[in-house]
Amino acid sequence: MFNLPDDMAFFKNNTLDKVVVMGRNTLLSFPGGKPLKNRTNIVLTTNRSFQAEGCILCHSFDELFKELEKYSDDDVLVIGGGKIYNDLYSYCSEAYITKVDSIVNADTFLHNFDEDGDWYLSYASEVHENNGLKFTFNTYKNKNIAPIINL
Repeated sequence: MFNLPDDMAFFKNNTLDKVVVMGRNTLLSFPGGKPLKNRTNIVLTTNRSFQAEGCILCHSFDELFKELEKYSDDDVLVIGGGKIYNDLYSYCSEAYITKVDSIVNADTFLHNFDEDGDWYLSYASEVHENNGLKFTFNTYKNKNIAPIINL
């Protein structure tokens, strides 16, 4: 995992007062396994016995999509993990992708928006650097799907 304070600030600025959708393991990866403050936290999990104070739990995509009807599309962001990203990106209108100029061993891979003709790069930031790592903030837009949620 990278320690990129600028990326964390970007994430915080884009998710405050919004609805964040995540898998159970993403929630459990947060300090104390607690939901993010000042956000509506929705956790998608097939584990029906899982409990998470301060979170809305959904156990299927049907439940999730029904819950998301309560919110404006512009206020909903998918924040991980990898399976959730890859299952939901086609329903999204935009994807905010931080690209780090580094080669590392990984066990999880995100859909490659650069190779998907349904998506186009609408914004690429200048190069940032934290802790010796260079990275850019990129926004991709979905050309063919009606907006439902954002990544």
